[in-house]
Amino acid sequence: MVVVAVAALATAFAFTAPASADAPKFHAVTSSVNNAGALVVNFDERGLGNENIDYTLTADATAVYACINGGGNHPQAANKETINAEVSGGGSFEAKNGRVVASLSAGPPSAGAFSCPKGQRLVLASVSYTNGVLTDTTNNVSTPVPDASRIFLVI
Repeated sequence: MVVVAVAALATAFAFTAPASADAPKFHAVTSSVNNAGALVVNFDERGLGNENIDYTLTADATAVYACINGGGNHPQAANKETINAEVSGGGSFEAKNGRVVASLSAGPPSAGAFSCPKGQRLVLASVSYTNGVLTDTTNNVSTPVPDASRIFLVI
C-alpha cells in the first residue's frame, strides 16, 4: 500500500508544470567601481520563471573632477569641481532555470560645463555611490546596493 502511494506521488510530481515566478528574491548583490568610474552591480536573483526580466539601478553619486597639468600634477589652485547627481542604468535579461545572474552599471556623473585651462586635462579624481537600489521592475522586487567608492587621484 505504501509503495502504491509513493508511486502515485512520484507520478503526480513528474507531470507538474515548471515553477513560475512565485517567489522572486535577490540572493546576492555586490558593487564596485570600474576603471571608468562607473558603479557596477553584480547580482543573482532567483525564484523567477523563464521569461525576460527588466531591471533598473539607481544611486546617488558624488564625483570630483580635477585638472592635471602637463607634468601629471594637480596645481594647487581651485580648479576642481564636485558633482552630485543621481545616476541610473537598466537592462533586460532572460531568466534561465528561474534565475538571472547578471550585472548592470551606472554613472559616473558628467563633469558638465566644468573644463580645464589650456595645457591641463580633465580627470575623474574620485567617485562614490550611496543609496543604491536595484529593482526587478517585472516582479516589483527591490534590494539595496552596497555603497562603493574609488579614488583615482589624491588631490
